[in-house]
Amino acid sequence: MGSKCANAMTSGPRRQYDHRIRQAVVATRNVRLFPDLEIPVSTARTWLARGCPRVVAANDDPNDTAALRAEIAVLRAKAEMYLAISSVLLVVIRMFGLSLEGTRLPEGSDKAKLVRTIKTASQYASLRRILSLIGLSTSRYHAWKRRGLVCELDDQPSCPRSQPTQLTASEVQMVKEHVLNPELRHMTVKALSLHAQRLGKVFASDSTWRRLIRSRGWKRPRVRVHPAKPKTGVRATRPNEWWHIDLTVIRLTSGAKVYLHAVIDNFSKKILAWELAERVAGKTTTTVLETAAKFLDATEVSLMADSGAENVNETVDGYLEGTGIKRVLAQVEVTESNSMIEAFWRSLRHQWLYLHNLDSVEVLRPLVDFYVEQHNTVMPHAAFDGQTPDEMFHAHSESRTDLPEKRRQTRARRIEINQSRSCGACSDSDLSSGSNGVANEAA
Repeated sequence: MGSKCANAMTSGPRRQYDHRIRQAVVATRNVRLFPDLEIPVSTARTWLARGCPRVVAANDDPNDTAALRAEIAVLRAKAEMYLAISSVLLVVIRMFGLSLEGTRLPEGSDKAKLVRTIKTASQYASLRRILSLIGLSTSRYHAWKRRGLVCELDDQPSCPRSQPTQLTASEVQMVKEHVLNPELRHMTVKALSLHAQRLGKVFASDSTWRRLIRSRGWKRPRVRVHPAKPKTGVRATRPNEWWHIDLTVIRLTSGAKVYLHAVIDNFSKKILAWELAERVAGKTTTTVLETAAKFLDATEVSLMADSGAENVNETVDGYLEGTGIKRVLAQVEVTESNSMIEAFWRSLRHQWLYLHNLDSVEVLRPLVDFYVEQHNTVMPHAAFDGQTPDEMFHAHSESRTDLPEKRRQTRARRIEINQSRSCGACSDSDLSSGSNGVANEAA
């Protein structure tokens, strides 16, 4: 009775496996090929020892899971083998510094073989990474490729015997060391070439050095450190706080020169005064300032001016002493530049004056007067959201535009009109839902 119970406990239902699973294990000799099936290792080893029996199935499927797993296992083993080999080769290349940079391949067959190999490898990896790994420049690779399409690399212009005057590989390497040396970064390329000649290293012209630097893509260790460059110049908070004065030269069709002086308010961009003159003189500057002073209240104003002879002279100095105008000389920096009035000169010239035949001062004067009047009272300025410089200068509260609100209302009406139309393809339900959406959005 006891022996029968023991046999019943140890002997269970015998597990059956598909013959294709056994074939896959035998083909790959991997006893753990199907971990999800929990095949005992002893069973798998028995399969390996005995092999696969001949089986004929009525519905063999070449795309079954077992065959795919076997193929994946074989491919994975090959991939791991190739990865191990490539890792060893990469370490050897880096240890011994193997590189095609500065190395010549005189044999056309070698070049053709390398080009074919790189072209095949570029289907599976980045071309730039492959060329960087072997030290071959992109331009050199494409040059070999182009020559191979025409003459199969039979002619070899890179051969030293075909161009005996070119630098040798050791000389090119010496040039590279000088160019990339941080201790020599303060020298120009010409000074570097002469320095190398004085040391007896490389005797080559500076143009050859520049050609090598450009073709090889060498970057000199000369990263410049600049302070933060300001983007915005002086900005006033009220009218008559900052003025800008300057002159521009306008050449007539006759060849004569006419000098246009003007004063612009920084806050409102309004042209306060202007004057045409046939020569540069301090009297013209004082005349313009006297006209602009009519808009000046009791407060003082700072006048930004360059150091030209028309702004710095005894006449202008004597006039400024008795006024509330404080002159400040403009600098090259953006924060202290005279760029605001120079921007006005650019607009005046290219948007108006150069559209006319400027043959005399009599023709030029009404043109300038028209554009200044349009600039001050008609043309809206983008910085003021539609207001004119004259409105900003006089702070007309009733003239302040409500363009943002009008744009929002117009956009809402446009959406409502477009969604209410039907081209025949829209259903009534789409139109009703669209109308409800507009109504909800408006609510």
